[in-house]
This record gives sequence, structure tokens and C-alpha cells, in this order.
Amino acid sequence: MNNPRRVQQQPAYILHRRPFRDSSQIIDVLTRDYGTVAAVARGSRGSKSRLAGLLRPFMPLRVSWVAKSDLGTLTGAEANGPPLSLKGDALLSAYYINELLLYFLHRHDPQTEIFELYAETIPSLCGNKNIASCLRIFELELLSLLGYAVNLGHVAGTSNDIDPDDNYEYRADQGPVAVARSDGPMVFRGSMLLAIAAREFDDPDVLRAANRLLRAAIAHHLGGKELQSRKVLREVHRGRIAPSQDRNPLDE
Repeated sequence: MNNPRRVQQQPAYILHRRPFRDSSQIIDVLTRDYGTVAAVARGSRGSKSRLAGLLRPFMPLRVSWVAKSDLGTLTGAEANGPPLSLKGDALLSAYYINELLLYFLHRHDPQTEIFELYAETIPSLCGNKNIASCLRIFELELLSLLGYAVNLGHVAGTSNDIDPDDNYEYRADQGPVAVARSDGPMVFRGSMLLAIAAREFDDPDVLRAANRLLRAAIAHHLGGKELQSRKVLREVHRGRIAPSQDRNPLDE
């Protein structure tokens, strides 16, 4: 950038932050109109900084920055709504969503619809007893907005509708392919694929099938990379006394 870009009062959420020098930090920010942006928040880790308690994930913000290069400098930030109370699985699931966005979104590529999806999803995790359902809906919508929509309505490579009574193997690089067998980790009854498409996640069987399908679809686009947040959630639930009564929302 030859001339500094100055942006004022942009609706935003912090996706990630890391220490920088003695009292500063670098923040990765999801903004409404400018995509993801990285900026240095100078002195913001100092005990006397007015930003010390403000620059944290899941806090709706309005941020201002100036940028002469890919890394900008934060010039202001203020709350754009009440802080969210995320705890336990809701908090870890929100970090999973942040990690997905950090991987999939490109810097300075505006994705207003994804910003709005994020702004709707994160508050919905607060006090929600069906976090897994919220995550499956987010994953489906995110993949669609990224151009990686999961095909749940047509047989791969054809214009034929999914038959509720047939079996299909979902292949991440193709979609549903008709098969004679009913067994296999990625084999689904047509009626199950249609139920996932309709977001019928009050049915536990549909929710589990959606997780299996979406986990494979996302893994395909991640190129084998394992998300740290998924690993943490798995370890947390593995250490609980009654995991069958307290399911992992990423593995529901």
C-alpha cells in the first residue's frame, strides 16, 4: 500500500490475538466491510490501557485502524454491544468457529454475509442446550457462502434428485453417489441426506449423521490439517466422568 488506509468505526470481532513485544499484541479481526485484518494494538496489554479488557474474542466491537502494509495499527476500539457470557462447551465451540474462519478466509476479502452469520451464531451459543445443532447449521451455511456447498439434493454428476429410499456414499470431492450397500462411515440413506438439508437437527440420528458428513467435508477442504479447538474439545470430554451424558458438540 503506497498511501495509508484509514478505517473508522468498523463493526468487528477479534478472532485471535498474540503477544507482541513488551505490552502490545497483534490481533486478527473479522470486520464487516474489509474482511479479516491483522493489526498491532500498541500498549494494549498494559495494566493501564483502556483497551486491556476490551480486546478479546467474541466481544462485539467497533474498531479503527491505519494500514501502510498488510499489518495495520489499531487506532481505536469500543464496545458495539454487551459482552457475551460463553462458558464450557459453548466457549470451546466458539473458538472452533474462530479457527475455521482463520483458516478459510483470506485477508482483506470482504465477506459481509459471513460476518452476519458469525454475528448471529456466536450469541446463539450462550445458554443453548443444543450447541451441536448450532454448529452444524453454521458449518453448512459457511461452506455454502465459501462456494463449497454440501450437495444434499442431487446425485453427483447428474440432475437426478436424491431418492429417500436409496443409499448413497457421500464423497467430499463429488457429492452423493448411489451405492447398493448400506454400511460404511460415509454411506447415508437418501432420507437422511434430505433431513440434513432440511436442518431437522431435533432428531439425534440426523444430528449425528450431519456431524459425520460435515466433519469429512471440512477435513477435505482443510487438506488434512487438524484444528486445535477440535482436539481440545475431544480431550476435555475424554477426561469427564460420564462422557455419554455430556456429549462433545463437535462429535455429536
